[in-house]
Amino acid sequence: MLNTTAWNRRRYDAYAPIYDAVAERAFRRARQAALTQVHWRPGLRVLLVGAGTGLDLPWLPRDIELHATDLSPAMIRRLERRAEALRRDVQAEVMDAEALDYPDGHFDVVVMHLILAVMPDPARGLAEAYRVLADDGQLCVMDKFQADARPAGLGRRALNLVTSAIATDITRRARPLLDDAGFTIEQDSPVMMGTLFRALLARKARPADD
Repeated sequence: MLNTTAWNRRRYDAYAPIYDAVAERAFRRARQAALTQVHWRPGLRVLLVGAGTGLDLPWLPRDIELHATDLSPAMIRRLERRAEALRRDVQAEVMDAEALDYPDGHFDVVVMHLILAVMPDPARGLAEAYRVLADDGQLCVMDKFQADARPAGLGRRALNLVTSAIATDITRRARPLLDDAGFTIEQDSPVMMGTLFRALLARKARPADD
């Protein structure tokens, strides 16, 4: 299976020089729509997981504490240059989304844009997001998803053998992934290509006896 951490690091290092040309304009409105769903307030501590070259930075409030991670060193270098150009203070680190080097409950908001469909183990990535979020913390997701009501059919699974090697998994379902990770979905909106790309806002589920 090619969708591994090492493979992802290599391919996104290779994609970094052309990533903005492919992704900036194409996903601009989807990023804005997803981030608009977050309940922002001054002083929030925010983590961008799989932040890439920092294409979310222009659409984030300036009165927050901002951290960013990506598996690819080349992506992080470009993010740092973008942050400098935008005069944004961002603590950027090369880091695996499935093994975040932050303490429990450290962030008020975790943003995961276009990463759940590419990470080898999205359940593990969501478990890490859950761990580093404070109680009642917000999770902002934007990605491509298979319809929640049914698993992918044979044709889609066959096509996924190709797409997952090149770029992305097209068989993952948003609600089952977030539900299993312990999140409660508050908003779920289609943002691009019909219902293929969706923006979801979720919170850590409260214990049943609360």
